[in-house]
Amino acid sequence: MFLSSFENKIDKKGRVSVPATFRSHLNSMGYNGFISYPSFNHAALEACSQDRIEKLSNTIDSLNPFEEKRDFFATSILSESENLQFDTEGRISLSEKLLNHAKIKNNVLFVGLGKTFQIWEPNNFEKFKIVARKKAFQNRSNLKWENKQKGELK
Repeated sequence: MFLSSFENKIDKKGRVSVPATFRSHLNSMGYNGFISYPSFNHAALEACSQDRIEKLSNTIDSLNPFEEKRDFFATSILSESENLQFDTEGRISLSEKLLNHAKIKNNVLFVGLGKTFQIWEPNNFEKFKIVARKKAFQNRSNLKWENKQKGELK
């Protein structure tokens, strides 16, 4: 899983080191990099493994091929996705298009979200985190634990 948050600086050549725990998780799945695309919801980047983007692609493909929304999703996610490979030192290079979307200049914050992660400009994430924490508190009753013995939700 992708857990925790890690801040790293972009070097003079535009490379940034990916957190070791994130690289290790991706390597254990057989990947030497990840897929990234501009987030719909935030000035941030979504990031995931190849199998996760394939699952997303299959979901898009399951939509009616003659409906516009299928093209909207494919254009907005798949055509904007970039395959970012680790160099020998575990760094990636983010394109200008991705950097501009996330308003990233010097520092990058990798934010673990379980099966995926996001890449943020650190100050923008701090602002979002305040709102997210407040909304999570307000909606905390929506999280239910599954009782494995009885198959009930608690």
